[in-house]
Order: sequence, then structure tokens, then C-alpha cells
Amino acid sequence: MLIGVPLETAAGETRVSVTPETAKKLKAQGHTVRVQSGAGISASVTDGAYEAAGAEITDRAGALAQRR
Repeated sequence: MLIGVPLETAAGETRVSVTPETAKKLKAQGHTVRVQSGAGISASVTDGAYEAAGAEITDRAGALAQRR
């Protein structure tokens, strides 16, 4: 399954829908996790933390794209 994590666009929102730890667990289950660059910044989570967990960093279109 492809799981996309876009950047939150609601004013004042500081949460992100998937943490690096959750991304790691999803990868371990065989899923593909794509995170929009900067998605975790307001929650103090870097792109590097997602990459270390096995997620792919992409742009918004990549995070929302359907698998072909």
C-alpha cells in the first residue's frame, strides 16, 4: 500500500499525520511511505528523520500520487 503524507495547510496546525516511528512501522509491514518535504517541520520533525525511518521525501504531488 502507498501511504502519502502531505504538508498540513490549515492555519495554526502544528501536527503531522505520521511520525517517523509510525513510518518505520509501516515500512516494516511492507508499505511505501511518501512524505512531502517539510511536512513535519511545524511538529519539529525533519525530513531526515523520515528518511532515516525509511520514508521517501517528495513534493506534494508525489505524496498524493496514486501508485501506477
